[in-house]
Amino acid sequence: MATKICVIGLGYVGLPLARLFSTKYETVGFDKCEKRVRSLMQGHDATLEVSDELLQEAIKNGFKCTSDIEDIRDCNFYVVAVPTPVDNNNNPDLEPLYKASEVVGAVISKGDIVVYESTVYPGVTEDECIPVVEKTSGLKFNVDFFAGYSPERINPGDKLHTVEKIKKVTSGSTPEIGKKVNEIYSSVIEAGTHLAPSIKVAEAAKVIENSQRDINIAFVNELSKIFTVLGIDTHDVLDAASTKWNFLPFNPGLVGGHCIGVDPYYLAQCAQRHGYNPEIILAGRRMNDGMGEYVANQVIKLMLKKAIQVLNSSILILGFTFKENCPDVRNTRVIDIYKALKEYNLNITVYDPWANPEVVKAEYGIELTNTLPKGGFDAVIAAVAHTQFSKLDILSFLKEKHVIFDVKGSLERKIVDGRL
Repeated sequence: MATKICVIGLGYVGLPLARLFSTKYETVGFDKCEKRVRSLMQGHDATLEVSDELLQEAIKNGFKCTSDIEDIRDCNFYVVAVPTPVDNNNNPDLEPLYKASEVVGAVISKGDIVVYESTVYPGVTEDECIPVVEKTSGLKFNVDFFAGYSPERINPGDKLHTVEKIKKVTSGSTPEIGKKVNEIYSSVIEAGTHLAPSIKVAEAAKVIENSQRDINIAFVNELSKIFTVLGIDTHDVLDAASTKWNFLPFNPGLVGGHCIGVDPYYLAQCAQRHGYNPEIILAGRRMNDGMGEYVANQVIKLMLKKAIQVLNSSILILGFTFKENCPDVRNTRVIDIYKALKEYNLNITVYDPWANPEVVKAEYGIELTNTLPKGGFDAVIAAVAHTQFSKLDILSFLKEKHVIFDVKGSLERKIVDGRL
């Protein structure tokens, strides 16, 4: 039987993968958001992960996106690529996975395979998701249907390391299914694949990738605080240290997004449920989650040192997305800078040409502009290193007596008053 693929969840992860699969297999993309599906079928991806040209070519060649569950009933290889966020208490929220598993259970048939890509802690696929599929379908796992896990490795906004150019970890619920899953992925992933010995190993590999980065960034964020107290420029120190061949090149900054700022909580909760308290992982999370407030406080200190009136002053924040050159505002920590500054009764303007003001308003309750503001600001905080910002005459936005704080170390050094 020919492989027919359905990718459930057409966001930053699912759409690029579905488009790639469609180059070799009959592929259907499923998403519950009808507005998203309509936009995609018109040939435009609002996340900008897939170019209009590639998307339109895929549609022309038979790729289809749908919100109708009947359109995916005849598929036999299902891929779940829905978000796995945390709640307000930083506990893993598996609800999107449960809902997607119900969709799979409603359409899966004997002999079919379901592969999960969403980031989870070890055990979620087999202990949380598969029972939902079994209950909904009435089929028995590893008898009537099978499963796999292949963690997503999408880097939003990165046009160099696209999905086909990043090595993919694969796994299956039996050795034979592992080989089958690996075969399908390896047929489209140019960088190759790594078949893990079990689903749990593949789940663990994913969750430690971003936990490792989180801890390394937390370390350099702490270094930044130390060197600021000592009057030393952190980037100068890192440049010097990087001359050694085995020094790891990490920079201080805000840690947001749907991966690095979230995944460590999945691993931490898993460890705690098994009686182990993960001290380093949680310490790293505390450090990184506090950097937005730290930036705000540093700006206020610099203003006071220059005798700039803080109350009712005007502040311009450049950038709101969680990283440069992409429209993704999920879990952006720029909001922490905004909230901390608001406590001082400041007038804050947030400018970001990439972010959608309606999405920002709905998710964060603040006003954002895509229009370049006029001058007259007391301080500018360069929070995100969008390419457009490197071309701005920052000084033209500011009063004669002002403060410029550079979060990403991307501005001309001679005009900057402070940076991480």
